[in-house]
Amino acid sequence: MDDRDDIDGKDDRDGALRARLAELTLEEKAGLLTGADFWTLPPIPRIGLRRTVMSDGPSGVRGTAWDERDPSLLFPSVTALAATWDVTCAERAGRLNGAQARDKGVHVQLAPTINLHRTPLGGRHFENHSEDPLLVSRIGAAFVRGVQSAGVAAAVKHFVGNDSETARTSYDAIIDAATLDDLYLRPFEEAVKAGAWAVMAAYNKVNGLSMTENGPLLTGVLKGRWGFDGVVVSDWTAIRSTAASANAGMDVEMPGLPGPLNHWRDRLVAAVRAGEVAEELVDDKVLRVLRLAARVGVLDGFPGPAPVTTPSDARDQLRDLAARGMVLLHDEGGVLPLDAPGRVALIGPNAVRFGAQGGGSAHVNAEHVVTPLEGLRRVLGEDAEIEVHAGVYPHRRFAGLPMDLATDPESGERGVRLAFLDAGGAVLRSENRRAAGFLFLDGVPDGTTTITVAADVTAATSGVHAFAAQGLGDFRVTVGDTVAQVTLEMASDDPLGGLLAPPEHRVEVALDAGATIPVRVEHALSGAGLFGIASLGLGHLAPRLPEDEELAASVAAAREADVAIVVVGTNDDVESEGFDRATLALPGRQDELVSAVAAANPRTVVVVNAGAPVLMPWRDEVAAVLWAWLPGQEGGDAIADVLTGASEPGGRLPTTFPASEDNVLSPVPVDGVLAYAEGGAIGYRHYPADDVAYPFGHGLGYTTWEYVDAEIVDGVVEATVRNTGDRAGREVVQAYAYPEAEAEAEAEDVPVRLAGFAVAEAAPGASATVRIALDARLPASCAVRVGRSVADLRLSV
Repeated sequence: MDDRDDIDGKDDRDGALRARLAELTLEEKAGLLTGADFWTLPPIPRIGLRRTVMSDGPSGVRGTAWDERDPSLLFPSVTALAATWDVTCAERAGRLNGAQARDKGVHVQLAPTINLHRTPLGGRHFENHSEDPLLVSRIGAAFVRGVQSAGVAAAVKHFVGNDSETARTSYDAIIDAATLDDLYLRPFEEAVKAGAWAVMAAYNKVNGLSMTENGPLLTGVLKGRWGFDGVVVSDWTAIRSTAASANAGMDVEMPGLPGPLNHWRDRLVAAVRAGEVAEELVDDKVLRVLRLAARVGVLDGFPGPAPVTTPSDARDQLRDLAARGMVLLHDEGGVLPLDAPGRVALIGPNAVRFGAQGGGSAHVNAEHVVTPLEGLRRVLGEDAEIEVHAGVYPHRRFAGLPMDLATDPESGERGVRLAFLDAGGAVLRSENRRAAGFLFLDGVPDGTTTITVAADVTAATSGVHAFAAQGLGDFRVTVGDTVAQVTLEMASDDPLGGLLAPPEHRVEVALDAGATIPVRVEHALSGAGLFGIASLGLGHLAPRLPEDEELAASVAAAREADVAIVVVGTNDDVESEGFDRATLALPGRQDELVSAVAAANPRTVVVVNAGAPVLMPWRDEVAAVLWAWLPGQEGGDAIADVLTGASEPGGRLPTTFPASEDNVLSPVPVDGVLAYAEGGAIGYRHYPADDVAYPFGHGLGYTTWEYVDAEIVDGVVEATVRNTGDRAGREVVQAYAYPEAEAEAEAEDVPVRLAGFAVAEAAPGASATVRIALDARLPASCAVRVGRSVADLRLSV
């Protein structure tokens, strides 16, 4: 924490804040508690209050616009950060996020997401840390400390029980009190103890009460039992009442919506005057907002945060974080690290269309995403012989039109022409843009009835090119001489999901290489969108081989190569906010591709590019499996670093990888109810041993370790490990607790919980002793075991 927190809660600060509060009218107070627009709280200049700006996280700080002209650092997915098992890395990632926020004028980052991996089918799994509450607590709290050290508020989310995406705005999570406290509330409590300045309340219900009306949890637990003195902000549009939400403990309604769509503001004034809400309660909310403003430096008369800016080595830091989170699941015969391979076959859909991030509101516009091909060329040299094949085609939606094919028809510049038209067809604004997809949360000129995207597209190859209009609502699509009038309807039950992954209308046209045709998408705004939000895009698919021929060509390339690197995984059709996954199987024919390549080349290395577990029926057929997560903008370089041994695969699994779907919990509510009937038995406490592909905590490195000894001293495990390999390495030393009476029983037969962890680093032949702070919530009498994963425990304490 910075030194401004040294006076938080003291009489002098709160006294000064109360003096500002006393100057406000009821209308001003109520107005301050509802967003001024989609991202900001309103200023009140006469008391020295400037606007407070919020931005999505946790994959980076996008800012207030979904705009490629204002790129942000794209971080590895949150699962990748948790896979480091390293609070130092988490705090470093937080500091870097905070610096980005300061550079963008953002005061509140809506992150970290600290819900649990109750089921691997959760669509937002990649945006959450782990199945284990202690691991989430320690990594999440460190991230909070890092963000706030830059003078930016971390808004931890989504409080609470928001562990699924299906019907997320309405389902009722039924969770018994002990499970709720021990598992799902635990990370939020630790974030509050770490000093979090904001908490976001979720859409769903918990035990019958909507979270924005859940007084027992908002006021009773969060503000009462834990003493939280920050701001409780709603998830966007999650407040659906006035008095009930205000009395329950909500502080801020977001976003600010047009017309009478908000439930607070004027309605809150009326509720106070009708005696439905006490003005003293409103005053407490305003005091919290003023305290937040003072903390982030937008309230005159209070010390602002020290200057912070994004460091010059930020990209190197992202590359290092990505590598530290990658998990080597399998390495048969030591094929990794690769030893100067001659001919490389780089195969797989994610080698061609790399997944750096998941879908949803966490999306970040990166300046550039390093692909696996770019990374391998950088490490192996530009002259390296690398043959690239997609192998199969699992994507449901087209990628955006590449800008190197598009010319602005008005200016002749590279890119597209984006225009906003009024009802009479007059141009309200027109601009050159270097993007194929647009999401407008605000910023559309008043009077706009139509948005158009136009480009002259020059074919790079001969054959059938397909174009797609992407969005929701009414569209007129022109591709050359083909004109279509279509209405695209929501493919998701979640309105935001429909905007972020919209349906598309496709048009095919045969073109010769070098031919140019006009392409235009016109989107009528009337009656479309969510609260005036609009999205539209222009997709493209270049000519390609039929899938059977592409698969055969990939296998042929693998057969002739010294090593085959197959990059498979998910994509934002599968992993996204707004919907859950229907299966853990890889999309399309990717399993078939891996097996076929492995049969053709015994030196087949599979890189899995996904944020959440997938089934890997081929895992024993291949030489090695590297789990790369969704590794952010520097992911291609990090993958190459790990494959070639320039970096250690430093990650360990933060969640269990099941071998089948037989025991996977469902994220789908039944009659509006999502029953957490399993209680605390999630993750490694849920799966039978014979249904685990890779256990919680698992991960190999490029060296070997001997666990020498361990003892408990004053609640801390001191464990010594020795590097018995021939290169320096990194080991995550894990401690697990068992009931003492059953300490000698097999691990799978007794209740178990992670008790603590620490990272050891040592040179070849050297030893390292780590201190593992044990979980303060452990039973008074328990046995502790230390080892490499929940299934590989080598020492008893």
